[in-house]
Amino acid sequence: MNATIFRSAIHIAAISGTYLSLAMLIPAFIDVYYGHPDWEVFLLSAFFTGGLSLATAVATRAGPPPFNKRMGFLVVNLLWLSATFIGAIPLWLSSLKLTFAQAFFESVSAISTTGSTVIVGLDHAPPGILMWRSLLHWLGGIGILALGLFIMPYLRVGGMSFFKLESSDTADKPFARIASYTRAFLAIYVSITLICAVTYAALGMSHFDALNNAMSTVATGGLSTHDASFGYFKSLPLLWAATFFMTLSSLPFSVLILIVVRGRVDAWRDPQIRVFLGYLALFSIAASIFQRLQNGVDFHEALAHSFFTVSSILSTTGFSSDDYTQWGHFIVALAFVATFMGGCSGSTAGGIKAYRLIILFNFIRTGLYRLIYPDGIHAVRYGPMTVDADLQRNVFLFFITFVAISAIGAILLALMGYDVLTAISAAATSLSNVGPGVTQAIGPAGTFAGFHDAALYLLSFLMLLGRLEILTVLVILTPLFWKH
Repeated sequence: MNATIFRSAIHIAAISGTYLSLAMLIPAFIDVYYGHPDWEVFLLSAFFTGGLSLATAVATRAGPPPFNKRMGFLVVNLLWLSATFIGAIPLWLSSLKLTFAQAFFESVSAISTTGSTVIVGLDHAPPGILMWRSLLHWLGGIGILALGLFIMPYLRVGGMSFFKLESSDTADKPFARIASYTRAFLAIYVSITLICAVTYAALGMSHFDALNNAMSTVATGGLSTHDASFGYFKSLPLLWAATFFMTLSSLPFSVLILIVVRGRVDAWRDPQIRVFLGYLALFSIAASIFQRLQNGVDFHEALAHSFFTVSSILSTTGFSSDDYTQWGHFIVALAFVATFMGGCSGSTAGGIKAYRLIILFNFIRTGLYRLIYPDGIHAVRYGPMTVDADLQRNVFLFFITFVAISAIGAILLALMGYDVLTAISAAATSLSNVGPGVTQAIGPAGTFAGFHDAALYLLSFLMLLGRLEILTVLVILTPLFWKH
């Protein structure tokens, strides 16, 4: 590894850390406004992490090296790792008395927009802490979009939706027109957040709850301001509003960008949008019918809770309106399958993602056709586009490693003493960045507070793996990466 590349990567991470430290002043102000003493914790953390980040940035300042894939992988990993450590500092020092493992887990969960939590008693938690979690969510969502739209496609490990961004003139220039696209997606992201917050407030949330839950919704994160999440508000209109915004945030932001920047209304024809909305509707209606027939729930209420729950899981948001683990075994099985599927590429959602499922399905179908007509020409397609061999290989590599790491994570948790279903569910929900699992302990009515430190560090690693598309992390763990 070239020392200049390593130093430059640290420099970029340090600059990012400086900005994140400044963001701590927002929850500090919130605590001052509400009269909570934790404002001192955020102020101290801001000065400490900001000073350290600034000193590191100055010490590593040098001329920028040529940007290549090796530096890209290193920068992505250092950015997210440093952000999670910085985010954990005020959580660790706060009046919540968390261990560092718990604070680190909470920070990773927030920044990766997973939504798992170790905090019990959110209804009475310090307002600054609630704001900090939501702010980490929201900033993490911006980082996810930046990665999915601009960085991952260049590294060839994800970000399929980028190829929809002026694919005719950016094939050889992955950062072409990046400034205009960046302004567009930031404007869209902020606008959707504000509209969501106003909608929540109009439907009965307090302004504080509305802003926090809006940031969590648009980031598809799921950390709420109450232990009961959306069940606290007992409002069907709020469930429908949240369903709309979670679904919207699960769609490719590249589509919204193309519409805003280029006026490309036809961008809505992206196949992954139809597939994602298709299995969301199918799962939701099936859950509604089951709720009505099996549990006798009013169909309108069943429909609202089912669409909310399914969109929450598929978008990997992790909000809850009720304990769906008590709805029946069919719903639990449905939720477990949905945990892996995820939303669209180029969104804040996690999971395997719809575009990979499309390519995997078409690859299998093409393989079956070749068994019948071995001399025929059968291309794997994604809509009108032919999927090249490299992209096919990357999709399969991701899928295989996703399944393998889920299994390894579950085995390690089982070795730590957790029951099999909890171990499998915890590993899957962490790697998919969903949040709640499908067991009572870690389901929508539970938390990860009962997990010991070693398990929390393992789950934190799985959350980062899932958020960074797995391969981005694994590649820097290979000896070849560090050779000259």
